[in-house]
Amino acid sequence: MTRAGGPLSGLRVVEMAGLAPGPFAAMMLADMGAQVLRIDRPDPAPRAMPQRFYFTDRNRRSIAVDLKSPDGVALVRRLVAGADALIEGFRPGVMERLGLGPEACLAINPKLVYGRMTGWGQEGPMAMAPGHDINYIALAGALEAIGEADGPPVVPLNLVGDFGGGGMYLAFGIACALIEVGRSGKGQVVDAAMVDGAASLMTYFFGHRAGGAWPGRGRSVTGGGSPFYAVYETRDGKYVSIGSAEPKFYAELLRQTGLDNAGLPDRSDRANWPVIRAQLAEVFRAHTRDEWCARLEASETCFAPVLSMEEAAAHPHNRARGTFVEVDGMVQPAPAPRFSRTPAAEPVPGVEPGVDLQAALAGWGLEPEEIDRLAAASVVS
Repeated sequence: MTRAGGPLSGLRVVEMAGLAPGPFAAMMLADMGAQVLRIDRPDPAPRAMPQRFYFTDRNRRSIAVDLKSPDGVALVRRLVAGADALIEGFRPGVMERLGLGPEACLAINPKLVYGRMTGWGQEGPMAMAPGHDINYIALAGALEAIGEADGPPVVPLNLVGDFGGGGMYLAFGIACALIEVGRSGKGQVVDAAMVDGAASLMTYFFGHRAGGAWPGRGRSVTGGGSPFYAVYETRDGKYVSIGSAEPKFYAELLRQTGLDNAGLPDRSDRANWPVIRAQLAEVFRAHTRDEWCARLEASETCFAPVLSMEEAAAHPHNRARGTFVEVDGMVQPAPAPRFSRTPAAEPVPGVEPGVDLQAALAGWGLEPEEIDRLAAASVVS
């Protein structure tokens, strides 16, 4: 699957098939034009949905390789020899036991960028412990900061650990290392741990804590505490978001809602926030979401309706920008970010594990007879 377009066109990446954050990083690279080859197992575990619905598998080919076979390991090593980067998301030590660890791969290809995706990192007392997104963001201090002031922490979608702190940081690390390869001619290992990435995402808030400006969960301006940076229910049971943090935007919010002459107390005093919130809640419940959109979308209040995924894809702004695209008859987010000179190509659907055997390996330099031999020996399938 050679796709024209994108700033990473010409880059070759070997992806060892894994779960959410690894495939997301591979998707980001493939979206930007990298030629990514996914190495799947011959007997992949059953999945909850048909392959076509796993959008994060888009834009790359797949072959199924028996890594318990010496010939299978030899094949992956051959692919590594012609790759710019490798992505793996196993527990520490697994790739080493397969004979495909960083030392072995960098010996084959000294310019290789070896990207490792784990929850806890390659070392540390918890490195070998199982875990998931919720555990990594909990240890990073992120989970405790999310939720209502008088309630328990609220579990977010696995955006903070898996995708933000994991996959995006791995893709960023690989991109950084590839730039450095161009200067030094030497590859290296990228240790992307979700606990590290989630902690990095909290940098701004750690600064507030150090400066004595962190009020606690559910009490900060952007954390759900303030009435002018909040979500309000409308008359039809839908919701709108208000981000009138700055005084000039707050003044416009009061004007648009008719509360500018209501004698509301000073918003700079946090003790007044419950009174202001109650007044705003009452006003927003008086009209439907669409009525508020008609009134506020063109205003200076910092407003947006709270949309479902279906509604987001249909919103005029997102449609005008092409924020979502249709692939294989299904709507999904478009590649991001955008580039003025080397834009990303339109995505193509992900494929079933192993279906690209002939075309994929031919694209990596193997002759048809050699591919047939590997298939006959069940090294690939």
